[in-house]
Parts: sequence; structure tokens; C-alpha cells
Amino acid sequence: MNISPMTSATNMISAVQQKAASAAETIARLPVQDQEVGSTEPFQSTDLIKPILSLNEAEFETSAATKIIKAHDSMLGSLFDAVA
Repeated sequence: MNISPMTSATNMISAVQQKAASAAETIARLPVQDQEVGSTEPFQSTDLIKPILSLNEAEFETSAATKIIKAHDSMLGSLFDAVA
């Protein structure tokens, strides 16, 4: 099975989008304050750590996927230059 760098990078970006959306949803659902109206659970700042770290991971993974795409484009450009 042959997997191209472009396919790998686009799959990575798709997975990262899902990770970021999940983390953002988790953050959005957390109560804003300790005594928020309608809140049934006490707010703990530690509840924010994991989703924020997931957003940071998503940022780094997106950057890596972008670098893969740029390297692939550069490699193809070099090949076309060599053929021409």
C-alpha cells in the first residue's frame, strides 16, 4: 500500500480538526464561574488543562502537516525543474 505525503498530511489535518473541535466543545461547556446560574457542577480550573493542552497539540500537529505539504510541493517543484 502506497501512502503519499499529501494523503498523510490531509488525514492528519482532518484528525486535528476533530481534536480541536472536541477540545473547544469541552471548554465551551465548562461553567464560567463557581456560582454560574444553572450550573450543577462546581468549577475547577484543572478542568481546563486537558482541553487547552489538546488545542496546543492540535496547533503543533497542524504545523507539522503544513510542513509536510510544503516539503512535498518543494520536492515536486524540484523534480519538475530537473525534468525541464
